[in-house]
Amino acid sequence: MEFKESKDNPLHRDYGLWSNTRFVLNRARKYCPLVFLLGSTDLFCGSVQSYLGGFLSKFILDAITVSLPPEEKQRRLLWILVIGSLVALIISFSKIIAGSMVWPRYIYVRTGVIHERVAKAMRMDYELLERPEALDLHQRASNSTDGNSNGFEGMLHILQDLGRNVFTTIVTFVAVLVLDYRLILALTVLGILSFLFYRWVQKTDKKEVWDRLAPIWRKDHYMARVTQQPEYAKDIRLFSMVPFLKRKQHAVYETREERIDYHHNLWNRYVLFSQGLNLIARLLVYTVLYFAVLREINPLSIGSFTLYLALADAFSGALVVLLQRFGDFSRASMEVDDLRSFLDLKTDADGEYLPLPETDSLELQFHDVSYRYPKADRDALSHLNLTLHPGEKLAVVGLNGAGKTTMIKLLLRLYDPTEGTITLNGTDIRKYRREDYYRLFSPVFQNVELFALPLAVNVSMLPMQSTDREKAAACLREAGLEEKLDSLSKGLDTELLKIASEDGVDLSGGEKQKLALARALYKGAPVVVLDEPTAALDALAEKQLYERFDRMIGKKSAVYISHRLASTRFCDRIAMFMDGRLAEYGTHDELIARGGEYARLFEVQAQYYLDHPEGEEDAE
Repeated sequence: MEFKESKDNPLHRDYGLWSNTRFVLNRARKYCPLVFLLGSTDLFCGSVQSYLGGFLSKFILDAITVSLPPEEKQRRLLWILVIGSLVALIISFSKIIAGSMVWPRYIYVRTGVIHERVAKAMRMDYELLERPEALDLHQRASNSTDGNSNGFEGMLHILQDLGRNVFTTIVTFVAVLVLDYRLILALTVLGILSFLFYRWVQKTDKKEVWDRLAPIWRKDHYMARVTQQPEYAKDIRLFSMVPFLKRKQHAVYETREERIDYHHNLWNRYVLFSQGLNLIARLLVYTVLYFAVLREINPLSIGSFTLYLALADAFSGALVVLLQRFGDFSRASMEVDDLRSFLDLKTDADGEYLPLPETDSLELQFHDVSYRYPKADRDALSHLNLTLHPGEKLAVVGLNGAGKTTMIKLLLRLYDPTEGTITLNGTDIRKYRREDYYRLFSPVFQNVELFALPLAVNVSMLPMQSTDREKAAACLREAGLEEKLDSLSKGLDTELLKIASEDGVDLSGGEKQKLALARALYKGAPVVVLDEPTAALDALAEKQLYERFDRMIGKKSAVYISHRLASTRFCDRIAMFMDGRLAEYGTHDELIARGGEYARLFEVQAQYYLDHPEGEEDAE
């Protein structure tokens, strides 16, 4: 596929008008082929309606003015009225039926594309979620599918309008050409002038208003969430943040309103310009028809005058609308560029992938792995060589910012290395499909997110019909939520959060952490990763929770991440990170005996890990 890179966003691509047209039509054929028949019927009937009245008027006036006996004249007029009314009724009825049926089907097609966009947002490479240009592109892709006139669906409607006006323009062009070719030429020039100014306004509007508003909409949505969601309410009140947040939100609104004012001024200028051209066109039509009626040789009849007036008006209007709608089509195509750029963001390429090893004996190795965040001036993780042996418990420790979380994201393949490779049983993990690779891990993250779904689904992370209820309950009890589960009247069917259900239940911070442990137990993957899920706990409680969870997972491989050194001293190996590098590696006793940085920091933190039998019993 050929495309050009955009200057305003490195992730944006320009696919071109015809490529986008094929894309839209292919999606329409995929989701609802009937739209082609309905749209064609609507555009044909709409075109005929624009000049049918002119023909009927001509025939009626000619029947009235013709020199015939009164009875013959009445009979001819009656037939014209009956046939004309019947044709008009059929055309009108067909247009109403086709138009009323095609609109909801356009929406249905757009809904299918929205599903594609949402699925892409959930499957796109995780590292893109941290890039502002990817977030802006997602916002622009959302705008492209958020309305009947925007982007994708807009192209469908405009295609139908283009077809109708092309048909009308061709029919009326031939008819008016017979009257005076110079009139056609003048009307065409006026239509082109109107289109050129319309196109300039449209491009300027897209670039200076809507593209520049994409990050503003994102900030607006964020500010709306911060100022209205309950999880921020305590901090806002206790830290007296209302004036500060109001100023931030006001600044966003000011920028938005300034762009909207610019938008309205642009289009007001176009309206004045187009109305002036329309006035000139009307004067030209009446002037030509006036002289055609007064000429001595073959003067126009009253009926022909009426017909040509209707045809000239229809041609002028259809030509202007045709050119304008072509400009609208180009604008909608640019918005489809936004959508397609987002849908084409980097993911696992189509192709052949290796199946995952059919064994629980998994060895993961980092081979000289480095990772640098976009636009960063140095590596967040540098030249890491590390092995996680089958069944091994590895502690990853270090102070904040040492590179622990980056190492875990690489291990889970949320990131791909900037340099080096990570292998699974000797094979580069990029040779496995990403979604297959994810199945190897049961992660527990520091921030535990609840879903507005039943408790059982929040444990299994599967649809309710696919959830093993007994297993979910057992995992909850094993993770320490036995009392909570027994206290819920609906048990596993209890809805969490009050977003989707008025009876929804929220969990405390500690209960969320236990729910995350239950999720990891339910998934039962061969490798367990705990990425500082207990950071909010004190050192002793963290140590005890890690040891308890270690007993739960049995002989599975596990990676425990913490900035507290002794909380994972039960692990087989300890990897200590400093400044993005693996500073020390070995058992707890080996590192203490070495007397290096690990031993020094352990000594500093030792006051939190003194043996307190009574305290430990209380914690248990």
